[in-house]
Amino acid sequence: MEIEDTFAEAFPMYIGRYLVTASTRRWALASAQEMKGLGVSATLGPGEAGIEREVTIEESPDHRPGYLLNVGHREKKELNYWLIARIRKGVLPTPTTSAFDAMPKEMVQYYVDVKDTPIQLFGDGYEELVEREGRAVYKIPRMDGFCYIETRFGVARGIAGGNFLILGESQGSALMAAEVAVDAMKEVPYTFNPCAGGIAASGTKVGGRRYKDAVATTNDPYCPTIKDRVEESKIPRGVNCVYEVFINGLDLTSVEKAMKVGIRAATTVGGVKKISAGNYGGNLGKILIPLAKILEMH
Repeated sequence: MEIEDTFAEAFPMYIGRYLVTASTRRWALASAQEMKGLGVSATLGPGEAGIEREVTIEESPDHRPGYLLNVGHREKKELNYWLIARIRKGVLPTPTTSAFDAMPKEMVQYYVDVKDTPIQLFGDGYEELVEREGRAVYKIPRMDGFCYIETRFGVARGIAGGNFLILGESQGSALMAAEVAVDAMKEVPYTFNPCAGGIAASGTKVGGRRYKDAVATTNDPYCPTIKDRVEESKIPRGVNCVYEVFINGLDLTSVEKAMKVGIRAATTVGGVKKISAGNYGGNLGKILIPLAKILEMH
């Protein structure tokens, strides 16, 4: 099994991180999934989002089940909008939920205020500004009780686009390797994967060869289904399926650690022929993450 001597090409991204809680795990997860909504791509709005992990009731500000969710966008204005929109649409309507800022204070670059946004205005004057577990929150009336939303959410300047490609002899082996990798990366804090289930079947490249106006198109050199039609195909003999795993995070070190953990896990699965990474000649971002470097990390 080969680890290609290449690099992942990443780029800066503004990221908000919040914790949604509920009376039960079921409703906390339902809310987190709703907030994640369409948060798959930086090339086609509304940005990227991902559930980082479940939290224990001991970690939770209100001692209830919860999930950490990250929302990112390359543009600050867009991130500010979608951070608020996802809370308004994903938390307020969902039974028993509340939402708290979860960004480590040392990583905060600025805060997004909830005041005068559709979240606060939903209370229509019946909302109250109160303290809950040492946090300033809006107490917003709902038909099932009160929803508590922290008054501001921290935003960090994080990293997006960490990635690696899993080249397998079959769809089964490649998918199993990707699943194992995604599960392993869940143990690395401050990172998230924006793809559904953590895995992308539609690996992309920047722009298009034939469709010049396209923002992103199929990564044809690594697409086994058309390897006989691509002049510069990079699909080795015996490879019939490729999956891409993306990793975003609050800092470069966390992204690199998650990539290492994911690659190591993927290589334990039989049928994996090669590990590579997506890069685009500097057209996407200036942050280069060599696979050889991260695999040497302690």
